[in-house]
Amino acid sequence: MAEWVGIGKRARRCYGFDEIALAPGKTTMNPDEVEIFWEFGKSRFSIPILAAAMDGVVGVKFAIEMSRLGGIAVLNLDGVQTRYANPDEVLEEISKATPQKATNLIQKVYTTPIKENIIAKRVEEIKAAGGYAAVSCIPQNANKFAPITEEAGADCFVVQSTVTTVKHISSRYTPLDLAKFCKQRKIPVIIGNCVTNDVTLELLNTGCSAILVGVGPGAACTTRGVLGIGVPQVTATIDCAQARDFYYKKKGRYIPIITDGGMRRGGDVCKAFACGADAVMIGSAFARAQEAPGRGFHWGMATSHSNLPRGTRIEVGVTGTLEQILFGPAVVDDGSQNLMGALAASMGCLGARTIKDMHFAEIIIAPSIQTEGKIFQASQRVGMGK
Repeated sequence: MAEWVGIGKRARRCYGFDEIALAPGKTTMNPDEVEIFWEFGKSRFSIPILAAAMDGVVGVKFAIEMSRLGGIAVLNLDGVQTRYANPDEVLEEISKATPQKATNLIQKVYTTPIKENIIAKRVEEIKAAGGYAAVSCIPQNANKFAPITEEAGADCFVVQSTVTTVKHISSRYTPLDLAKFCKQRKIPVIIGNCVTNDVTLELLNTGCSAILVGVGPGAACTTRGVLGIGVPQVTATIDCAQARDFYYKKKGRYIPIITDGGMRRGGDVCKAFACGADAVMIGSAFARAQEAPGRGFHWGMATSHSNLPRGTRIEVGVTGTLEQILFGPAVVDDGSQNLMGALAASMGCLGARTIKDMHFAEIIIAPSIQTEGKIFQASQRVGMGK
């Protein structure tokens, strides 16, 4: 698979969503009859899409609405929701900042300490409205925050960092023991992020309930530019899915993988499932919802880093309600609305009744998939030409 890129150094070709396409199946199905759901933590969710734990995407109201619609929205415990009793004032200030001052303002805003009583309050607010309370934090805060959220009634805990491994070396602090952490928890644990087969296998052995796949593909993330690391999502998802399947054959326990980031529209979501994802995590597409707290703006989780920001604030606009983005009716032509309808239609064309059937779809390398026959769309900046 690898090619020589210089003396003594080989590199393998990896692929992103824009470089592949899905070949139609020999059998087609009525999209109204496909089964779109995923199973996680002994529960079944009708929407196999999670809203990313980003401050411009998920607030309490958004999490409640996502739960009502049948999905999961993850609240960021390291963000403004837990630093401020009234985060709306801060979010409004961020939305009004100029592009030149946005990153510096976000850095300043995130210097306010996280308050443990607000952590519990946010979980309780979601639960009081009948919502599914999923929360996320970095590994350094996991042991402190997890018991607080469990006591408040949280349903799921996500441990998330730029790159997560079982073997983390540090002489300045004690690394989080992921296996011990998962064993101590009373609720399902999702761990992320990773992009390679061997690391996925090691993370699966921690006892977690799901794995997040993706390093740097997010619309507001600059990790790939700042650090130069990452694997395109098609290859990353396929490699991690192979680890999941190998683990299942060896241990008899099926642990879902969640492709996290890099999906701009319905077609990308469909491709992620064909690559082996059990669910996907989306940020920018949901940041465009009326219920999103970012007011049409979206920023990376590491934008607030005081010394080396690895994210930026982008303007995505407000295009419709969360329900419209998930189920339509779509009023835009770029595939960013009615994601579930797009998934159902794609499954019908592929002859896939379930998400797991999607894993067997034929994938082709198609560098012209975005441009073939689209000259008018490109010149007029409409549809796929945006």
